[in-house]
Amino acid sequence: MTQDGRGLLERLADGPILGDGGYLLELERRGWVQAGPFTPEVSITHPEALVELHREFAAAGSEILQALTFYASEEKLATVGLAGRVDDINRAAVAIANQVADEVADGGRERPLVAGGLSPTWVYENGDAAAAQRVADLFDQQLDVQVAGGVDLVICETFTSLGEATIAVERAKQTGRPVVATLGFHRGLHTDEGISAADAAAGLLDAGADVIGVNCLRDPSGSLLVLSEMKAAVPDARLACQPVGYHTTLAEPNFSARPEFPFALESIALTRGEMAAYALAAKEMGVGLIGSCCGSVAIHVRAMAVALGKLEDTERRWRAEHGRPMSAVERHRA
Repeated sequence: MTQDGRGLLERLADGPILGDGGYLLELERRGWVQAGPFTPEVSITHPEALVELHREFAAAGSEILQALTFYASEEKLATVGLAGRVDDINRAAVAIANQVADEVADGGRERPLVAGGLSPTWVYENGDAAAAQRVADLFDQQLDVQVAGGVDLVICETFTSLGEATIAVERAKQTGRPVVATLGFHRGLHTDEGISAADAAAGLLDAGADVIGVNCLRDPSGSLLVLSEMKAAVPDARLACQPVGYHTTLAEPNFSARPEFPFALESIALTRGEMAAYALAAKEMGVGLIGSCCGSVAIHVRAMAVALGKLEDTERRWRAEHGRPMSAVERHRA
């Protein structure tokens, strides 16, 4: 459960903090999640798989563990016959994240913050008051369970519409927890409604978000490009960046629109070195919450943690003194 200690804003005041990586796509790669709907019922069907992934991210240096509540709303879960399990899935996801956070604290490290989460409902329609109310109700259902389970903050993520993101922020603020709000941008620098990234940044702050930024869809360079527009508009805002761990291009900045999605993504994966370079670039830009999203696995997070000075580089540099090669490293790179 949530422990007394430094919260999100206190930690950000001391410097950048490191988020975790991607859950649903990695769990799909491991065989626990179905590609297509990418719904998070693994928290109740195979909780041990989710525990293991949280542990990997924690061991890699993550200072925030995000409960797997992405797409854990009623309308989305109904598409796979799980509308009646909304509370169970949200409750289990938060409990698992807290379990691993407690394990980290028991090991002597500062306890990672546990984040609840809200994500697109696929119900929102711009200008439709009834749809907006339905979205608010769906978010409240999730938040009631997440708060009861003990979350330290709420991350409202991957919204491509400012309108839906605003509803998420406003509902999350009612919990009294710090709120992070991040937008995804399909193409160009505008939301689905045609609002510029700059104006969207101001809109998120006006709605009450404590931290704003971008996540998912784009690779690090594409994400930082959007974030630079947001920062220029609101230079004093706390910023978050959580790009995907895949290469995207200016021609197709959205990884989920590439032909490799979802079954050939390994062919466009970023290296650990590229993710480490991103972390340093984000720090240089003044990003406070430096994280990652789909396709980012533990080795990416560890490389980021080392680059940011949060973990010691324990990679051994060695060459045996026995006169003959004893590994491919020695044979080919002597």
